Amino acid sequence: MSATAPYAGPPPIRRAVAAAAFLAALAGLVFGLLLAGAGPASAHAALTGSDPQDGAVVDTAPQEVTLSFSEAIAVGDDSIRVLDPRGERADTGAGPKDLSEGSTVRYGVSLHSGLPDGTYTVAWQAISADSHPISGAFTFSIGAPSETTVALSSQQTGDGPVGVAYAVARYAAYGGFVLLVGGSAFVLVCWRGGASALPMQRVVVRGWLTLTAATLAMLLLRSPYTGSGKFADAFDLAGLQDVLETKPGAALVSRLLLLGAAALFIAVLFGTYARREDAGEKKDLTFGLAVGGGVVAAGLAATWAMSEHASTGIQADIAMPVDVLHLLAVAAWLGGLVSLLVALYRTPDIGSAAVRRFSSVAFGSVVVLAATGIYQSWRQVGSWSALTGTRYGQLLIIKVALIGVLLTVAWFSRRWTGRLTDPAEAASPPRDAEETEEPGAGAVEAPEADPERAAQLARQRAALTATKEKRIRDADPERSGLRRSVLAEAAVAVVLLAVTTLLTSTEPGRTEEEAAVGSSGASAPAAAGPVNLSMPFDTGGRNGKGTLRIDLEPGRTGSNDLHVWIDGSGGEPMDVPELKLALTLEAKDIGPLPVVPDRLAEGHWSASGVQIPMAGKWKIDVTVRTSDIDQVTIDENVEIG
Repeated sequence: MSATAPYAGPPPIRRAVAAAAFLAALAGLVFGLLLAGAGPASAHAALTGSDPQDGAVVDTAPQEVTLSFSEAIAVGDDSIRVLDPRGERADTGAGPKDLSEGSTVRYGVSLHSGLPDGTYTVAWQAISADSHPISGAFTFSIGAPSETTVALSSQQTGDGPVGVAYAVARYAAYGGFVLLVGGSAFVLVCWRGGASALPMQRVVVRGWLTLTAATLAMLLLRSPYTGSGKFADAFDLAGLQDVLETKPGAALVSRLLLLGAAALFIAVLFGTYARREDAGEKKDLTFGLAVGGGVVAAGLAATWAMSEHASTGIQADIAMPVDVLHLLAVAAWLGGLVSLLVALYRTPDIGSAAVRRFSSVAFGSVVVLAATGIYQSWRQVGSWSALTGTRYGQLLIIKVALIGVLLTVAWFSRRWTGRLTDPAEAASPPRDAEETEEPGAGAVEAPEADPERAAQLARQRAALTATKEKRIRDADPERSGLRRSVLAEAAVAVVLLAVTTLLTSTEPGRTEEEAAVGSSGASAPAAAGPVNLSMPFDTGGRNGKGTLRIDLEPGRTGSNDLHVWIDGSGGEPMDVPELKLALTLEAKDIGPLPVVPDRLAEGHWSASGVQIPMAGKWKIDVTVRTSDIDQVTIDENVEIG
């Protein structure tokens, strides 16, 4: 009688497929939610000021329009356009002039002379120093505001279907890098026998294919992503040439060249190295592969560091190598985690020593992640208010929380690792009499006369032995517990990797705060709510007491609607012979700007198109006359814009 192991649930292959399907579904859900919630592409450089300012009304036509930014940008010939009320170009078309001084980043365009009065639109787009497209528009008026026929698209550069496709490629590139580098490191450092295991080979090769395909897609989509937003322009050779001359384009091309070297590394790792049996030769080859693979992996990580967050801002010379270490630690930890999960589900002979070695690698990776992460957090956030009050800071808090969850699950994995036994100890059942007799009986049946039958019997015996070993191995509670905890780790890691990738496309908190402080209302109109005032008055005459209620909507720079209600002392609507208003921005010596509202009904006046040229603390003066000789002027200060 042959020993039969107790039933341990579904077959390993079905459990492996179920685990892979779970991770794939989780990845799809997380990436979908992040892409759906990301909104417009986050700008990493921000417009901090302009001259003329947004919504300003100037007496005479300026000679040029200048824009200031929070960090370095790349501009083209049409990066700044000024359009007159009819939608025609008011700038000379000579392209932006670099007017930067010191740390101040400023560009300007010259205007035609003799521009007529009216409202002019400034539309701009550029590439931030960390490779992300930015764009925007604002208006100013010469003499007085006017109607304008300019209709700008509400879709910002980097949005739309092309932006979504580019974002998907970015996520895929990070995922491919993690699998390629982490899987290779797992084989070389933790489980060298995995070089001959087909599941391990598939992890690394699929990582290489994913990273290569994603890099090619990003290179082709780069031109429409930063420009027209049309898929057809992905194959425009002129646009591709322009991309190759930029820092992001050079980084993508460098990545493709390094992936060629990575292909050679993979061929040696899973070819020559896997077949090498001599211990001395294999040791030398291991050293060579470790050095060569480390150089290639660092180079691949550097293609991100040289073109994204780390390449701009403060201490860029320190931030780039720190970013390389951070990416390599992420890949070693998360990629190794995926490799361990695949090995536990798909390979019969991974031993406890390999799992313990990965535990040590994971611990070292966490230490590097903590050190580099603290530095990066300080550099990109810089203050408590930026940590809690910006999108980048909030995502960073989520990332730290996920790392905490991942470490908690990893602690349980380490407990299972400590109790893990090797497959040879757990999966070597004694052969019973029937099994011992069957090969002998087969041997007596003239194997030389029927070699095909003998080979078939050998394959059947090998399959039977492998099945029994798998059943016994899968019945091992320590190994089953480790598989479950590693699967939980991988699920959290998928979410963590998605949040990390989203962080790379989000404006850093430090930059966002500096841009907000530097703009002071001079850039795009700040979000503001309607202005609502209640102002009691007394003209001193008969029926001279009442209350003014003022509504100004939307309460921001540009055109606003004004409504005024007057209530008598008893709360009833009250008519007056005369009502006048004036607005003054004393800090900028603007005004008083007179406003004469029209009477709509008893006790109700309104005025449309009330222009607020710039944001600030405005003083609203209201003059109420209740008789031929009784009048009073009252005022109140209010923040607008």
